Amino acid sequence: MIKDIGTLYIVATPIGNLDDITKRAISILSEVDIIACEDTRHTGRLLANYGIKNKLVSFHQHNENQFAESLINLLNKNNNIALVSDAGTPLISDPGYPLVKLAHENHIKVVPVVGASAIIALLCSSGLPTNEFLFTGFLPAKSKQREEELKRICENPFTTVIYESTHRIIKSLEDMEKILGKDRIIVIGRELTKTFETIKLGKVSEILDFVQSDSNQTKGEFVIAISALEVEKTEDISEQQKQLAQLLSKELPPKKAAKITAEFLNGNSKNIYNFLIK
Repeated sequence: MIKDIGTLYIVATPIGNLDDITKRAISILSEVDIIACEDTRHTGRLLANYGIKNKLVSFHQHNENQFAESLINLLNKNNNIALVSDAGTPLISDPGYPLVKLAHENHIKVVPVVGASAIIALLCSSGLPTNEFLFTGFLPAKSKQREEELKRICENPFTTVIYESTHRIIKSLEDMEKILGKDRIIVIGRELTKTFETIKLGKVSEILDFVQSDSNQTKGEFVIAISALEVEKTEDISEQQKQLAQLLSKELPPKKAAKITAEFLNGNSKNIYNFLIK
């Protein structure tokens, strides 16, 4: 006898504008047996806007590891479950990974119900290259760890997207100016899809001045896109230098490999470094 099991739906919800929900999301949220959400009060208000009444269970970062197994048991008893976050697409800097991982391990069907995503919303409207990008979530809360993360981001040869909160936005922009340099191009998105949405492109120093000059610009939820590191041309690097640098970079950081190659083969360490990270 084949056992009937439920389906886990990963449902995206609006990030600000309630009109951004899809018809499919409304249908799924109306029809499933259970909706797992971060905050039952928040999701309850959201569902009320669409006339949806359904069973809600709390599933958040503090209980997801313990509660995931319980939801799997319900799915195995042929209950269909929808997973939502407070806003946007679940699992993207939001709870859900342990549940989805367990679902796959238990051969439970996982279905994405696509919709709003703050990352994609900013990226496609940023004016920065979108063919290749990295999303790193929220920057660390502590300054030292935040600076270390920005040092890593600084060398990325592609667009990097991050989240930031209202109470850290100024400090993070100041750290960006310090680590990335005042002339690095970034795009800041505030309150995306909401009434006071702001999307602004400029140098780090310009964006910092813009935010500091208007207290309203420090309020809300932020997404920031950081431009790629500009890599200089490497035509003046010999094949011998390239081969040695690539060999050394297998065991050493790019900067160290470039320095040794330049010293040993009389080259330009900056150009060799740019070659290694391009």
